Amino acid sequence: MIQQPRHKGDYADREVDCQEAMEPGFQAIVDCMVDVGWTRGEVMRSLRRLIAADNITQKENARVEAELAIARAMLRAGKTL
Repeated sequence: MIQQPRHKGDYADREVDCQEAMEPGFQAIVDCMVDVGWTRGEVMRSLRRLIAADNITQKENARVEAELAIARAMLRAGKTL
């Protein structure tokens, strides 16, 4: 069963609580994948690749947001792009 956050809003250990809440779900996914014939190693490598792809996406999104912020600031200042 997935646990709800201990508190509303942001607090110091919220990410740790989220990770702990996700563990049973990830374990269930791994168990289901192994049950149908995937090895634990294959499942873990796939999960790592998903995490890596998400990290790359987050970095790219942050880069694009920074570029947009610079472009908006330049437009407000009346400078050409």
